[in-house]
Amino acid sequence: MEIQKLLEEVKVGAISIEEAKKELVKLPYEDIGCAKIDHHRSLRSGFGEVIYCAGKSVSQLKDIYGLFQSRKENLMGTRASREQYEALKAQIPDLIYDEDARILRLEYKKPSKSGCVAVLTGGTSDLHVAEEAAVTAEYFGCSVTRIYDVGVAGIHRLLSRIEDIRKANCVIAAAGMEGALPGVVAGLVERPVIAVPTSIGYGASFGGVAPLLTMLNSCAEGVAVVNIDNGFGAGYLAAQMNRMAQPESRG
Repeated sequence: MEIQKLLEEVKVGAISIEEAKKELVKLPYEDIGCAKIDHHRSLRSGFGEVIYCAGKSVSQLKDIYGLFQSRKENLMGTRASREQYEALKAQIPDLIYDEDARILRLEYKKPSKSGCVAVLTGGTSDLHVAEEAAVTAEYFGCSVTRIYDVGVAGIHRLLSRIEDIRKANCVIAAAGMEGALPGVVAGLVERPVIAVPTSIGYGASFGGVAPLLTMLNSCAEGVAVVNIDNGFGAGYLAAQMNRMAQPESRG
């Protein structure tokens, strides 16, 4: 239970002080054996717990998601497979799986969407990374405009959407190959650009290292770079920027 909700329920007599104390014992984290669940994360950073699903067993995920299900609290998991979802959905029917984003989430309290984050890709092959960023930003309360397959090989495609991009509070640009897209975008808009190098490309792209170096060496100002294929990190950072652009939405 969230601290604010807990205090409000004590105030109106919905739960007793003794019951509240039992809840508080579980804070700031709850050790469930396979994981230590961080219930205070939203108090510290404004956004709640997120887990990395890859490498976790079905049993571990059942314990983690089952805890959040019992508390009716939101939880997002990244890099989840369809096999993991299929194994969990019978026990936890509230689960939502975004296959393109590879995100597995519980969403009992849907955030109101505000502001705008534009998510761009160089090509369709960057979709998984871009969707991870877009769904993450939406989960944390952003309105998202998706503008895909606008790479520099056909720059007229990008230019035809430039006014839509300029309406956003920040821009995420995911690209593989040589990774030129974020630098081009940054030279055309006054918003911060979050560059996401993807591992898409031929041999000399070195699994995303070539676009990473291009983005780090961008001559256009206002480009921040996250790690290779790190759509989650880009979406989270964009949500923070979007929230800062709207003081009324800050907690």
